[in-house]
Amino acid sequence: MITELNRLIDFVEAHLSEDLEIAALAGTLGTTEYHLRRMFSSLTGMPLSEYVRRRRMTVAAADVVAGVPLLDIAVRFGYGSTEAFGRAFRSVHGASPADVRSNGGPLRSQPQLRLRLIVEGNTSMDTRITDRPAFQLVGHAARVRLVHEGPNSQIEAHIASLPMSEHARLKALANTEPAGLLQVSADVDPDYAEGSELTYLHGVALDATTTAPEDLHVIEVPSGTWAVFRNSGPYPAALQVTYAATASEWFPSNPWRLRPGPSIVAILDRTEDFSTATTELWLPVEHA
Repeated sequence: MITELNRLIDFVEAHLSEDLEIAALAGTLGTTEYHLRRMFSSLTGMPLSEYVRRRRMTVAAADVVAGVPLLDIAVRFGYGSTEAFGRAFRSVHGASPADVRSNGGPLRSQPQLRLRLIVEGNTSMDTRITDRPAFQLVGHAARVRLVHEGPNSQIEAHIASLPMSEHARLKALANTEPAGLLQVSADVDPDYAEGSELTYLHGVALDATTTAPEDLHVIEVPSGTWAVFRNSGPYPAALQVTYAATASEWFPSNPWRLRPGPSIVAILDRTEDFSTATTELWLPVEHA
């Protein structure tokens, strides 16, 4: 996977002034655009789209300083007007092209990335692969923003709004794996960008033949293969460490890749105050 990501970085560098056909590149690399984008974001800490924007504005800065007409620079990098280019330039450098021409800066450079795999094995990965028939995720859904580290206040507020009787009702409905109360993230931005919106569902899994109550949201999940990562420790820190390690350690070392679909956290056991928990992280995968 590291080789494929470095080829992606080289491709971006060679086509900074063009529309990037990431899907076509992914096909030549024997993978998918979805997996490339998710792995890039997880390993670099920024969405691919943000890296491309930073690199374009880094290269564009040299033209700005050299006095190239702003419209020519804007057109070269795919912007329809000097105003649109100016907004993108300021968002990266913190100054307008005119300011930079007058003062020579400030400029914030985004170096070209180069990824290397360092195998440390410092995160224990208790993993299993399972094939599951089609099932349903049923519960209460809300649109929330993605948070990579620490508690998600929007998710916490959503769960807190549910009465205790509703948690018991959901548990009683569950009749298939993943077992127990589930935290489901669906419709996630392929770039996995911090602050992007997703659908969060607090619910349970039902088999495909069970009729879900009409007052609950339903996410239909087709049959497929899942990688299941079990972890225990401080919540949500231990879970977030495991999630990060899937990208940095597990996927680069195993013949699997992510496929589109919801990610699911099953709460198997927890303390009363939820400070620690044993969970299973379910990720939809396919053989690479």
